Amino acid sequence: MDKIRKGDEVIVISGSDKGKRGAVLRRVDETHLLVEGVNRAKKHVKPNPMKGDAGGIVERDMPIHISNVALYNPQTQKADRVGIRTVGEGEQAHKVRFFKSNDELVDTK
Repeated sequence: MDKIRKGDEVIVISGSDKGKRGAVLRRVDETHLLVEGVNRAKKHVKPNPMKGDAGGIVERDMPIHISNVALYNPQTQKADRVGIRTVGEGEQAHKVRFFKSNDELVDTK
């Protein structure tokens, strides 16, 4: 089970974008995330008339390492560590994520 998933609200804890918050758009690979509005870079794009692309200089979100972000805890308004525990027994057992600081569940479904 992944501690940080697509759609989670995260906060950057190190690097040039330290302190910025954003939602996880997707996981690029096992160790990199694409976070909305974080680690933006200007890319030069060639025009492609077949696809209708205009080309020019475009700002894109670039992947950031998972160790540089932490899950945002709305109760404490800070970054927080995440733990995983098993709830239930037998067939009904399933894993849930919780914040380490206040033991609140991350996934409230």
